[in-house]
Amino acid sequence: MELKMEWEGKRAFSGVTPSGYPFITDGLPEFGGEGRGPTPMEMLLGTVIGCTGIDIISILEKMKLAPKAFHVKAKGDRSQSHPRRYKDIHLHYTVNGDIPEDKLYRAIELSLNKYCSVVYSLNAEITASYSLNGGDQVTMDLD
Repeated sequence: MELKMEWEGKRAFSGVTPSGYPFITDGLPEFGGEGRGPTPMEMLLGTVIGCTGIDIISILEKMKLAPKAFHVKAKGDRSQSHPRRYKDIHLHYTVNGDIPEDKLYRAIELSLNKYCSVVYSLNAEITASYSLNGGDQVTMDLD
């Protein structure tokens, strides 16, 4: 999967997802942005919710269980010093309907321990490279 984003001035970047959806991310005004879209860290929490939520609904459907309502709330606690990463992410699931608690527990457990690629990607090994003005690509050693 590849994704390209273009700088839109100040702190904003826009792109189109590989599946064709346009989006924008921006910095908060106090950090030089204009608040034209969610911040990257807000988007990261949203992708965690989306990934685990999709998994859980899919697992419950396979169990022939259908919630009447399903909400996920994420609270991310960030480090105060740079790189200000998420130290902890707490997910709270609220489910209404005739869902046995053990089945819901199992669906959450399967999502977070097996299926949610976003959660596992938070521990990804990242390599970076760059090229400047069309020059040769330089790969960075991040260790």
